[in-house]
Amino acid sequence: MASPVGRVGQRPTLETVAARAGVSRSLVSLVLRDSPKVSAASREAVMRAVAELGYRPNAAARLLAERRSRTVGVLLNDIRQPWFADMLDGLTPALHAGGKHILLGDGRIDRMMDETLTWSFLDLGVDGFVLAGTIPVSQAITDVASKIPTVAVGGMDLDLPRVDVVANDNHLGGTMAVRHLIEFGHTRMAHISGLPGVNGSLRMQAYEDTMRAAGLGGHVLIETGDMSEEGGYRAAVRLLSRAERPTAIFAANDMSCVGALSAAAALGVRVPEELSLVGFDNSALARLRALWLTSVDGTAYAMGQQAARMLLTRIERPDAPGQTQLMPPRLEVRGSSGPAPA
Repeated sequence: MASPVGRVGQRPTLETVAARAGVSRSLVSLVLRDSPKVSAASREAVMRAVAELGYRPNAAARLLAERRSRTVGVLLNDIRQPWFADMLDGLTPALHAGGKHILLGDGRIDRMMDETLTWSFLDLGVDGFVLAGTIPVSQAITDVASKIPTVAVGGMDLDLPRVDVVANDNHLGGTMAVRHLIEFGHTRMAHISGLPGVNGSLRMQAYEDTMRAAGLGGHVLIETGDMSEEGGYRAAVRLLSRAERPTAIFAANDMSCVGALSAAAALGVRVPEELSLVGFDNSALARLRALWLTSVDGTAYAMGQQAARMLLTRIERPDAPGQTQLMPPRLEVRGSSGPAPA
């Protein structure tokens, strides 16, 4: 006679649990849903059978019945940027505490693949969508964000009526960076800009506004960067090769600032004695003892936590009006900035 468990190695099912416990399949289902309609004796028999057989509920079937996947799609602008690690440290545990797991995607690679990953989030039926960083807003992103509860974290380029945004106060952060250099006596300060988008524009605008407010409008000097180490290196080489080179550089992010630090080393310019450097994000790179960069802390960890809370609320109330929350930055002063050279 065949064993009620079925063939050796076969995964136990509701039917095999019911056969082992001597009850109906529907009663097993009620026990697993913790229904109060089941007697203590029946519950004990079913749970004993579950333990003996090593039964695990079919998660896919259960979630299909609930019409929820318990997953959240997270699209990062460029996974190589260290800012995202700090943000995910805040986002992931907070989503997990809300019963959600994440599917992670790199927006840079996704754009090279005609945004197949963005559409996959929709096809997989994720419960929510997190758009992280300054990502070019394409038609695919707009369409998916219009259909799935969405929160943009760190970027402010997606403008839809039911999308929540949590971001840095980029203008305030840029202002703090430039004021710090002015207080050190610098007058020839340059800026290495970031990617096109709201964040980069606000940081650059803060640089220009603060320079002009200090009567230094005639010294405004901007070199284009791309948020990468290589882009920061090339921009800094151009700046430091000028006849009247700047004594300080405010870079749009830490990766660009590391590039500027490399350029200074290559050109024999001492930091901070001859050149002060300030980055933005206070990422793990800035905190490395070998680099020890002064940087604007955009509170990436706290933003990740807040983005998770906002998304969990958005999933429960998908039709609520979108809201924007700006996180207050602070300046972390380290060894890359100092008084202007005499």
